[in-house]
Amino acid sequence: MPADLAVIGLGPYGLPLAQAAVAAGIPTLGYTTGPETGPLSPAELRRMFSRGFRPATDPAGLGRVRTAVICAPTPRGVDGGLDLSQVEAAARTLAARLRPHTTVILESPVRPGTTEDFLRPLLEKGSGLRAGRDFHLAYAPSRVDPGNRDHTPANTPKVIGGLTPACTESAAAFYSRLTDKVVRARGPREAETVQLLETNFRHVNIALVNEMAALCHDLGVDLWDVIRCAETKPFGFQAFRPGPGVGGHGVPQDLTGHAGRPLRMVELAQQVNGRMPQYVVQRAAALLNEHGKSARGARVLLLGVTYKADLADQQGTPAHEVAIRLMELGASVSYHDPHVASWSVLDRPVPRADSLYEAAADADLTILLQQHRTYDMQGLSVKAQLLLDTRGATPTGAAHRL
Repeated sequence: MPADLAVIGLGPYGLPLAQAAVAAGIPTLGYTTGPETGPLSPAELRRMFSRGFRPATDPAGLGRVRTAVICAPTPRGVDGGLDLSQVEAAARTLAARLRPHTTVILESPVRPGTTEDFLRPLLEKGSGLRAGRDFHLAYAPSRVDPGNRDHTPANTPKVIGGLTPACTESAAAFYSRLTDKVVRARGPREAETVQLLETNFRHVNIALVNEMAALCHDLGVDLWDVIRCAETKPFGFQAFRPGPGVGGHGVPQDLTGHAGRPLRMVELAQQVNGRMPQYVVQRAAALLNEHGKSARGARVLLLGVTYKADLADQQGTPAHEVAIRLMELGASVSYHDPHVASWSVLDRPVPRADSLYEAAADADLTILLQQHRTYDMQGLSVKAQLLLDTRGATPTGAAHRL
């Protein structure tokens, strides 16, 4: 059966979309744009293949689908902006094979205006077709939350902004096969800005509680109890929790140098969140000193080195910087993570603890960086000589919490 959908980019945005499409019975092929890491488990991938998902090595298949969705990663570039090189490569590959009446949708995180000012010219020049007349073009923010079992593509509303009303309706017809609700934006710029707002909302609010964590520590206040109480307010408050840093694939954008108006709140949030690994190491060194030990020569065990609980994805994980800063202080660093079989920092392998409880008992300090569900924090708090909990996972008084 020929594929009806092509997902271009099989990373954190493309694989979940392909998974949802295959589950909905849509014949789907996937075309990779480069080195990518997706959030699906081997069992989930096997299930996709059994349902007819086809990875494409020959781009010719892109010219035989009705809908093509570009989900190429857009990591932060050397200049601090988003790197669109994989989006460009995907667009050029698709354009050379684009047929009339195809619906092309961009889901990659981009700054407002990218669909019209960057993607559209590439597609039109490479195909000889005109967007809005010969083919449909739209933007739809990816709303993927890896590992979230409550909010799936099927029950998460999908925002769509097309170049023309007909483009919007064509994209809406596709997504209505995957989700219960489609939300139509006025155009692609509005849809792109939805993604911008949602990503920045997360980073700004995490920055707020990260600052509160440092303040509450200085005041001797239990921030975790404060959040527990505050989230009982039924209006005007949404609970976010502090941590050792912010990882993941959603890059905050302050738009400095774009549209002449930087987002100062986002700029400050990046600074606050970027300091958290250093703050964790400062707390770790202070705890060791309080117990008569120096960071130099101390054995430090890091628990959980992925960016999110119960996933293997290490994109943007703060564990790397925490490990580097501990090593710079002269500490001997090891790690444990049920999802990461081997881990390197600065191109040097970090020793992996095979026996978790023995390693915690042997370490001068154990730092919980990511709370995987397999971790028994009550048991670890008993076994560890000294435990710094950056996730608020241990019972009150059982460990030193961030």
